[in-house]
Amino acid sequence: MRLQDPPFILTLSCRDAVGIVADVTGFLARHGGFIVDSQQYADLETGRFFMRVAFVSGSDAPLRLDALRAAFAAVGSRHAMDWTLSDSAERARLVIAVSKHAHCLYDLLHRWSTGALPVEVVAVVSNHPDMRSLTEWHGIPYHHLPVTADNRAAQEAQIAALVEETRADIVVLARYMQVLSPELTARLAGRCINIHHSFLPSFKGAKPYHRAHARGVKLIGATAHYVTSDLDEGPIIEQAVERVDHRDSIDDLVRIGRDIEAQVLARAVKWQAERRVVLNGAKTVMFR
Repeated sequence: MRLQDPPFILTLSCRDAVGIVADVTGFLARHGGFIVDSQQYADLETGRFFMRVAFVSGSDAPLRLDALRAAFAAVGSRHAMDWTLSDSAERARLVIAVSKHAHCLYDLLHRWSTGALPVEVVAVVSNHPDMRSLTEWHGIPYHHLPVTADNRAAQEAQIAALVEETRADIVVLARYMQVLSPELTARLAGRCINIHHSFLPSFKGAKPYHRAHARGVKLIGATAHYVTSDLDEGPIIEQAVERVDHRDSIDDLVRIGRDIEAQVLARAVKWQAERRVVLNGAKTVMFR
């Protein structure tokens, strides 16, 4: 048994029916897969079924990813599954977009450089030059792509080309203060994560801490979500909150909020990289 190997990860969703788990586990047994973790969820409201399985070879013979994918296609077709099968040894490739707020970028690069974030950061892109020295100190290419009302389409075409050239699996908007066009959003569907400095759905849009302070809220938070063409309405991946009170100024809220943002974004990126997030319409299923 090759328990020392990084596991393969199978994630799937489909219309719920009797026998799905049996078909999946039976397939793995026939192909020598030893399950080390399995989670499933049946959404009784929508009738959808979700599953994540981590497995290794059950013998000394290694498993072959391409052969497993080809063989599993029949199971996937039988149940009309949306499925992915990947090798967790192959780290997700990450492009980070940032503007002038550095805290989320600092945090992601620190976690990546210390091995706490299971990704390969392949590029940082920004509409400002401010983060170049930090990025290049980490040995990562920095792409300064200024944007104006006149060149927005061309600038987004450069971003799209960069994503393709780097073969990025995930694009993270780490306080990238630009609204992506519907065209680029559609192109990055299901793999573009934004951090919003508010506990959505409250205080969407700009300056949420200022509006939260004006309302005298007692909790502030942050939300990591997938980017969609509806601003700040994408499926939520992770959220966290912190208690505040009347003594906290706007600057206090911003300071506290930045810590929450960094933690929430890091967790969302990690879970996406580990194939733990599955879309369920306007929501997500999280296999932690």
